[in-house]
Amino acid sequence: MTEDPPAERSADRSADRSADAPPVDQPADRPADPESFVTENLDRYASTQGVLPERLESIGETYREQGCLSREQLYDIAYESSTRSAYHVRNNPEERCREVTRNVLTVEGDFSKIQLIAGLRGFKAPTASCVLAALDGDRHAVVDTRVWASLERLGYLDGRKESFDAADYVAMIEPIRALAAETGYRPVTVGYALFAYDAHMREGTLH
Repeated sequence: MTEDPPAERSADRSADRSADAPPVDQPADRPADPESFVTENLDRYASTQGVLPERLESIGETYREQGCLSREQLYDIAYESSTRSAYHVRNNPEERCREVTRNVLTVEGDFSKIQLIAGLRGFKAPTASCVLAALDGDRHAVVDTRVWASLERLGYLDGRKESFDAADYVAMIEPIRALAAETGYRPVTVGYALFAYDAHMREGTLH
């Protein structure tokens, strides 16, 4: 029995590895089936401590009907995001809360919208993202440490972060929208799945 020359065997093994490898433009850690990835992690979301989607949907409906949000309605959103710091929202003047949330409807650009909301006490970028996600889940998502960590783990972002500003929101929402377009899910839903994915994958606590 004849044996293949070493060079040919090496080429064969390289071809086998290439057949199993992801496309060159797709990092190896990105999900091979994004739709299944989102679906699987959505099933896990109910067991996390993330915001309640139904609650945000309800507040968003009120927001669209009123054209603004009251201080107490903003407090309800902040409480969903962080029970510990929500009390800061009540230090905002009532009229300022209505003015800011009214202006958000007319301001263009993700950065500007987040920056405007973050001008209110109790609203850093992650909490501000809850307001946008409530208002328009077809364009926006709730983001935080877990969502960033998932996007970093999947190769969409570089480096871990524990605090976020408006620019970081823009950095996160772009791949979230890309995943939404690829899977048919809304961006707000993809955000929930990314949150659940990190809760599932990460060992220990966030801090």
